[in-house]
Amino acid sequence: MEAHDRQRHAPLVVKIGGSLLGNGARLGSTLAIIARARRPLVLVPGGGVFADEVRDAQAALGVTDRVAHRMALLAMHQTGLLIEDAQTRFIAVETMAAIRHALRANRIPVWLPLRTAADDETIPADWSVTSDALAARLAERLRIEAVLLIKSRCVPQGPSPCELAADGIVDPVFGEIIARAGLAFRIIGPGEERTLAEICLAATGPARSGVGSRRAGYRNERLRRGARRAAGSLHASTRH
Repeated sequence: MEAHDRQRHAPLVVKIGGSLLGNGARLGSTLAIIARARRPLVLVPGGGVFADEVRDAQAALGVTDRVAHRMALLAMHQTGLLIEDAQTRFIAVETMAAIRHALRANRIPVWLPLRTAADDETIPADWSVTSDALAARLAERLRIEAVLLIKSRCVPQGPSPCELAADGIVDPVFGEIIARAGLAFRIIGPGEERTLAEICLAATGPARSGVGSRRAGYRNERLRRGARRAAGSLHASTRH
């Protein structure tokens, strides 16, 4: 296999922005594309509205940054469980070993970060870190060479992580990890589903759910309804 083909089939960390909870139709179609991937993927959920609730609780109750950081990691767990429920190929996992086992089984692991990220001393335990930086850190730990960020806004290719951080598109720590680990990255926004499918090497046709198509349809409809309910109190989330 030539170098270009090896790169196209190499594992990829994909961060699913929590802001997609505000658009159930896009979230559902995005996850359907990912479920058809023919390259190994590891999913990192954003915190979305669940992380916003942590921010509100910290402001109201004076929770320390360290505790708020752990609560925000648990917010990512909630989004992760929602994502896992969308497609039967997805499986929620907590450890590096479980991620590797899922990939060997041709599953798509959805990383629940608290167990491995809460005490990671390379990650500041404050709001300078979002799921963007955590996705990059996971790629570094797994020795995966690229990160894909799926967000609710389109971003042109070219700006550096520092420039993106200055515009509030990624967090400040993301760029530090990208530079340290030598990671490639790309941001996918709305309307770029074809590009997403190409990057994931997604097979054409509906995702193979492993169950009947009617059940898969019900599952996706529940996802859309749940996302609409979550979006009812949607703030401008910094966990994009």
